[in-house]
Formats: sequence, C-alpha cells, structure tokens
Amino acid sequence: NKKKFTYNDLKAKVSKFAGALKKQGVNKGDRVIIYMPMIPEAVIAMLACGRIGAVHSVVFGGFSPSALRDRILDADCCAVITANEGKRGGRIVPLKKNVDQALIECANVKRVFVVKRTEALPSWEEGRDIWYHEAIERESTECFIEPMDSEDPLFILYTSGSTGKPKGVLHSTAGYLL
Repeated sequence: NKKKFTYNDLKAKVSKFAGALKKQGVNKGDRVIIYMPMIPEAVIAMLACGRIGAVHSVVFGGFSPSALRDRILDADCCAVITANEGKRGGRIVPLKKNVDQALIECANVKRVFVVKRTEALPSWEEGRDIWYHEAIERESTECFIEPMDSEDPLFILYTSGSTGKPKGVLHSTAGYLL
C-alpha cells in the first residue's frame, strides 16, 4: 500500500498537524514522544514538531510499555503521537494499548494523538485522547514556522537501554541541519 506526496502535499499535511498540536497546547520547547509504525504520519509528526519548535523523540514501535514509559518520563513529555495499532512481521502491535499502559505512571502527558491505522477501536480517555484525522480536519495548510536558534533542541535520540537505563542524546536544530 503505497502513498505518494509532492513536497507541497507534505508541507500542507505538516502544517495542518503542526496547527493541531498548537491548538492542543503543544508549544516551542515542549517534549513529544512519537510511537508509531512506519507510516507517512510518523514523518509528518516529526516535521510538525520541528515546525512549531517542539522537541520530539521517536520510540521504536516494537518497544514495551515499560520502555516507552521510561522515555516519556526521562524526556518529561506532555504529548504522545501514536496509532491505534501497527502491523509488524505479520502481527498486530497494540500501540495505543501500550501507550495507555505506559501512561499510568506519566501524569504530565496531557494529549495523545491517535492515527487510525486499523479498524480496531482502542480504549479512550476523554479529554486526553484525540483522533489524528479529527485533529487536522479543520486546520489550515499554513502554519507559522517557529523561529529557532542554532542551539535550540530539535529531537532526543535514546540509546537502546541494553546496558541499563536508556540515555537520551539531545540534538540541536543546527546540528541536524548541518
């Protein structure tokens, strides 16, 4: 199942999601976890966070709820972007269920954006959980780009944690671009 986007299509989709993030209170300097399958919305989420100056961290969709929790807590995240389910190696991965489990100990997460990847309806916490397609529905295809200094943070990349607690490496905007 392939999708093709022009650069203009991608910019419009990124702007719509960036606007949705801002509308839900995600701002410059806030931390966001992206826990998704390999779908276009994962790239859109990364670029949308960068557009508004939110610091993102991508967590591998195969990680357990406890590994996800550790990264959410370490990064002090206010939002998670996920999908209801993912497909990996012919198996269904219950991403939203894993997020719900991880968030039991993560009181600072106020919003969970959920991409509808399969027909499964996940458990839902009103006021916290938001369908991605509904969040972007009425957003503009133009979203102001947050001015960033060269040393402003862009993303956090975590080690696997195989030798103990995972360690996050903070990458700056200029470091990524250069």
